[in-house]
Amino acid sequence: MTTSTVEPMGDFVLTLACLDQPGIVHAVSSFLMERGGNIRESQQVGDRVSGRYFMRIGFETAEATDAQTLHTDFAPTAEQFGMTYELWAARAPYRTLIMCSRQLHCLNDLLFRTTTGDLNIEVPLVISNHRDAEPLVRSHGIDFRHIPVTPDTKAEAEAELIRLVEDLGIHVVVLARYMQILSDDLCRQLSGRAINIHHSFLPSFKGAKPYHQAFERGVKLIGATAHYVTADLDEGPIIEQDVARVDHTLSPDQLVAVGRDVEAQVLSRAVRWHSQTRILSNGTRTVVFR
Repeated sequence: MTTSTVEPMGDFVLTLACLDQPGIVHAVSSFLMERGGNIRESQQVGDRVSGRYFMRIGFETAEATDAQTLHTDFAPTAEQFGMTYELWAARAPYRTLIMCSRQLHCLNDLLFRTTTGDLNIEVPLVISNHRDAEPLVRSHGIDFRHIPVTPDTKAEAEAELIRLVEDLGIHVVVLARYMQILSDDLCRQLSGRAINIHHSFLPSFKGAKPYHQAFERGVKLIGATAHYVTADLDEGPIIEQDVARVDHTLSPDQLVAVGRDVEAQVLSRAVRWHSQTRILSNGTRTVVFR
C-alpha cells in the first residue's frame, strides 16, 4: 500500500521481507540516509526456521516528499535482495470494510475505537446479511449495505462484495462476527487483507451456542483468535489471541458476556496492528511487530 500524499517533514513506514543475508540493514539505512531520512522506530527479526528476514522501520524526512516517490526509489534495493516490501505515509488511514451478522459487539467496539481515533482506519461501508446493525452503523454516519445470503444467492452476494471492495479502494476487510462461510475463490481474492475473529474453543464445541457447550464441560479458560482468512475454515495465519479465566460461579450467559469482551479486544488489536502494517506474512505464520 502506498499513498501519493505529500508529507512536509513526512512520517513514513517501510516494511520488508526477504531471505536472511548480509547487508540488508546497511542497504536500507544507506537508502534512508541518502534521502535525509531519520529512523524513529526499527524492528527486525531473522527467522531461523524459514531462513527469512523481516523488518519494519518508521522514519521521517526533513524535506517534503510522498510515499509513492520513496516506494519507487526503493525498488532497486528491493530487487537486489529479493525483497517484498511496502512503504506508505504513516498517518494514511487504511480504508476498511466491516462485515457482520446479528452479533454486534465486535462491530460496536471497532466503530467506537475508530470514532475516538484509537484505530487509524476509515470505514466507508458496513455490510451485513441481516439488518440488525443498520441503526448502529448509521448513527456513526457510515453507509450500510444489506446483502442477504442464501445458497442460491451466495455467488451473486460475493460478486457484489468484491465489486464494492474494488470501487471503494478497500485495503482490509474485517469479519466482525460475520456468520457466513466465504467461498474458496473469495478467500483467495482477499488473501492477506481479510481478518476474522472467532472463539478459541475450536475444534471443540462447534456449531450453535459454543459457550453453552463449554459451560456444560466446565471450562476454565475462554479465549478468542483473530486470524487472516484462508480457504481452510478458521485456520488462517494467527494474528492475535487472548484468554480470560472463568469458574463455576458464572452462568452460560455470563460466559457469553466474557467471551464477547475477549473477542472485541482481540479483533481490535489485530485491526490496529494490520492498519499500522505491523504484521508480515511468514508462510502459515505471522510476524507481528507490536
